[in-house]
Amino acid sequence: MAWSVPLTAIASTALTAAQWNASVRDNLLETAAAKATTAGSIFVGTGANALAERIPARQTNATAQTTASVATYGDLATVGPQVTVTTGAQAIVWFGAAIGNATAGGGGIMGFGVTGASTIVPTDDRAIRIMSGAAGETNRIVNMHMQIGLTPGSNTFTAKYTTPTGGTCTFQQREIGVIPL
Repeated sequence: MAWSVPLTAIASTALTAAQWNASVRDNLLETAAAKATTAGSIFVGTGANALAERIPARQTNATAQTTASVATYGDLATVGPQVTVTTGAQAIVWFGAAIGNATAGGGGIMGFGVTGASTIVPTDDRAIRIMSGAAGETNRIVNMHMQIGLTPGSNTFTAKYTTPTGGTCTFQQREIGVIPL
């Protein structure tokens, strides 16, 4: 069903049941209140007079995990965190972690990749990075990124990690969240 332009009422002219249903009932069924199925969902415009319900998602992993010098993005022993959501062509992604390196001057990077309807590899331009001034120094960092160019559909956003500067890097209190648009 799609929203349609309501009829204009004319004095002393009766509406048929079909006209009433098309102009009033069917259009009310196209409102956010009628389409809502999940508490906490949001609605986005998908075209002229069209709405879609989107359900934000978030996952955390408090377990501290380490990785040694890795030049490319990859997974830790426990993959993620990751969330799967239905998106349009864009989404707001936030991700963060407490990151520390056992070596002075060592660093760590956390980014995210997308699989499913879209395939997007992690890159440094949408990642968080620390460089330890002292051995064992840990910093908590959170980033927010507007991801555009998604293929609409079911997309999985997964945190990925790298330690390009060497040393043993620890990632803890990891989280990722997505507001699908």
